[in-house]
Amino acid sequence: MRLLVKRSNLLLLQCTAQLRQATGMATGSQFHKLATSTKSAATGAQLDIKNDNNTMKASVTQSAAATSALTDSFGRHHTYLRISLTERCNLRCDYCMPAEGVPLQPKSQLLSTEEVLRLARIFVEQGVRKIRLTGGEPTVRRDIVEVVAQLKALPQLEHVGITTNGLVLTRILLPLQRAGLDSLNISLDTLRKERFEQITRRKGWERVIAGIDLAIQLGYRPKVNCVLMRNFNEDEICDFVEFTRERPVDVRFIEYMPFTGNKWQTERLISFKETVQTIRQRWPEFQPLPNGPNDTSKAYAVPGFAGQLGFITSMTEHFCGTCNRLRLTADGNIKVCLFGNKEFSLRDAMRSEDCTEQQLVDLIGAAVQRKKRQHAGIGSDRSRTLLHPHQLQLAQQRNCSGLTHINAQGKAQMVDVGDKALTTRTASAEATVHVGERLTALIAANELAKGDVLSVAQLAGIMGAKQTSYLIPLCHNISLSSVRVQATLIEQQHYVRLVATVRCSGQTGVEMEALTAVSVAALTVYDMCKAVSHDICIKNVRLMSKSGGKRDYQRQ
Repeated sequence: MRLLVKRSNLLLLQCTAQLRQATGMATGSQFHKLATSTKSAATGAQLDIKNDNNTMKASVTQSAAATSALTDSFGRHHTYLRISLTERCNLRCDYCMPAEGVPLQPKSQLLSTEEVLRLARIFVEQGVRKIRLTGGEPTVRRDIVEVVAQLKALPQLEHVGITTNGLVLTRILLPLQRAGLDSLNISLDTLRKERFEQITRRKGWERVIAGIDLAIQLGYRPKVNCVLMRNFNEDEICDFVEFTRERPVDVRFIEYMPFTGNKWQTERLISFKETVQTIRQRWPEFQPLPNGPNDTSKAYAVPGFAGQLGFITSMTEHFCGTCNRLRLTADGNIKVCLFGNKEFSLRDAMRSEDCTEQQLVDLIGAAVQRKKRQHAGIGSDRSRTLLHPHQLQLAQQRNCSGLTHINAQGKAQMVDVGDKALTTRTASAEATVHVGERLTALIAANELAKGDVLSVAQLAGIMGAKQTSYLIPLCHNISLSSVRVQATLIEQQHYVRLVATVRCSGQTGVEMEALTAVSVAALTVYDMCKAVSHDICIKNVRLMSKSGGKRDYQRQ
């Protein structure tokens, strides 16, 4: 399966590279060099020439953005990258995951620190100017301070932030600040200790509050992310507003998002408009503030308060049109949309010996070009389409957890049959190839130029059964004890009937081998006859019977 993924990625890289070459498209780094050289040429010129040069530089910058690998087909230029450093978290918030947590990928499947920094550099060279470190919980990484310091050393990167639950901020924030951390978001859903322990299933509320106050003392203006939930913390809406009276913090209310892991409890949603009405009942002067072009939060404030409020309205008012965000998962996949299910493995490409850095850029560009105008969501009901950034990966894991060929992270896996009983297993399958009157006569007389159709098809079917594990992803390589293929010409109805019976002594069934046998045999009949006519139809490829496993089957 990994080989198939790598082959697909390489084909995608080659196609994108050819397209860029054909259109004369330049990379983001080339345009940066052009802008830099333009600026150097203008040094020492008169003021009016400088003004003209500024106009030209702005034009070059816009041109660079338009043709950058980070600009999608709708003209959105992506300058903001969120990097997940880990899948692990030291809390168990009930709207994010079950109490027992979720299965984690092997360390070898995750990006190393060196790989994270290399990809970050490539993204910055292509135009990313802001990076936010997320998780899981990024502060569980022992090298988090070093990662921040290395990112801040990237010449063109303007901003490095972090999203954290705040449990260890009092211990780690000062080193992070010295490393160059520019901003931090802190997740906190309640200002009451008992509720904190109820929703997170852990202790530590006091440490989070102390971390917020320490951030303020160190000169930060922290953002406090609060997921509002009906019948849980709706009675604290005004308490959070009051929290901004003396503290220069930005409290951001996030609309609760139902998904599989929290049992689609849509009734817990409190909308943005409802929250604003609640606040204005106490503070009628509560008013909106200006927002930036790429802001996901709608800013509000009570006049005279040190802090402000924000509303992330993912459920009721999406913000796809101005999205400038890309995401890099802990296992090295680039996600162009938080709510999309398409991912491109930069890890696999980067670990391939024959993949150049330009090919990585081309792969990133190809992924960005596939970004849709608006996210499609996960379900057909809009109330189920949007998930909180902390929830999406866990929702996908829960949705995949019942599928035998997909693990908890949504990755392909082979079923482990080691615990199954060793039994004699048999399966039969059939297919028919309708060839018409003329070909029927030629097959019957053995007068086709390519030879004996029925004998060759029989041999091909046997060979096909033995190659099933190479043709069908995730099929087990089974030691077959018997493969019998019968090829019979039914002259009156003008078709060839193919029947395969496969047997083994093993721990998994052989129906795929039987079906592969008749399919390959049918294709062989077509190949032997196509020089005479293409009016050939393969029909009724189907399992006839199976036995020896958990469930026997006999077609009636």
